[in-house]
Amino acid sequence: MLAAIFMNKKQQSEQAKKMNWLSTLSLAWELGYTIAIPIVVLGFGGAYADKKLGTTPLFILIGIAFAMILTGFGIYRKVKKINNY
Repeated sequence: MLAAIFMNKKQQSEQAKKMNWLSTLSLAWELGYTIAIPIVVLGFGGAYADKKLGTTPLFILIGIAFAMILTGFGIYRKVKKINNY
């Protein structure tokens, strides 16, 4: 905070741009994980259940559908959190 007082306007502007870029990158990583992890875990879980039970497309489709629902809720919560700021 004290360093910001002694910076000139150009330095403050550059630092703000860098922080904005980093927060955008952080959000992109969070959204990527929010989408990828449920699909991978539930998709492979469904494939494993199908292999064990002999119900080839049933549980993988249920897993992917459930992953899409979870992903939708996760993204909704993140967007709602961003809009509250």
